[in-house]
Amino acid sequence: MRVLFLTDRSLIDSLQPALKAEGVLFDVADQLTNADFKVRTHCYDVVVLERDRFGEFSYGRLLRWRHAGLKAHVLVVLPRDCDSSDRVGALDAGADGYLVRPFCIEELRARLRALGRRDEVPPTRSILRIHDLEIDSTARIARRGGRLIPLTSREFDLLEILAHHQGRVVSRALIREQLYNSQHDDASNVIDVYIRYLRNKIDKGFDTPLILTRWGQGYQLCSPNFAAETCRARPPKG
Repeated sequence: MRVLFLTDRSLIDSLQPALKAEGVLFDVADQLTNADFKVRTHCYDVVVLERDRFGEFSYGRLLRWRHAGLKAHVLVVLPRDCDSSDRVGALDAGADGYLVRPFCIEELRARLRALGRRDEVPPTRSILRIHDLEIDSTARIARRGGRLIPLTSREFDLLEILAHHQGRVVSRALIREQLYNSQHDDASNVIDVYIRYLRNKIDKGFDTPLILTRWGQGYQLCSPNFAAETCRARPPKG
């Protein structure tokens, strides 16, 4: 882990042995211009910022760093006499947490370990797979049998709604609410029209239809757990 300390050097002197024992690599910046340069040009896992170190330093600078693209976790060191507004201000400015003076080295080490664990969490998978259909939510593309399926933005949104409820019936009302934020005429057949568009692209030319109509209920994207004969039954037109 690499940490930038924007604090008094005397604090670093007291922390240095414990930080080395923890395997932490660290830089120090005790001047405002140097702090700006390091934050904008170096890559750190954590920035430890002492709120009062730079005199007239304000959380506005932290906000600017965040807006400029600072991705590092930030811990703000607050004075002993801080109140709730100081703590709230730190978090609202983009800090991930804070330490209140005086704090023990074990608390700092624990905070750094906790922030490090956040980065170890595996990213959420963005690809949904149903039978031979793949839906990439990040790239907003769909493939079936390895073949790219060209979809409009609205068609992809509809496919995602069905995919997130795969194996379950999704009512027209729920689709309308999620697709249009309920700002559409309930009597309109636009949902049925888009289902037809989507079915022509997803199912046409394939042996196993995936988009099923449940009359009087809604629509369903076939679950891979369904019996093979159910998935292979040709759905009613809708």
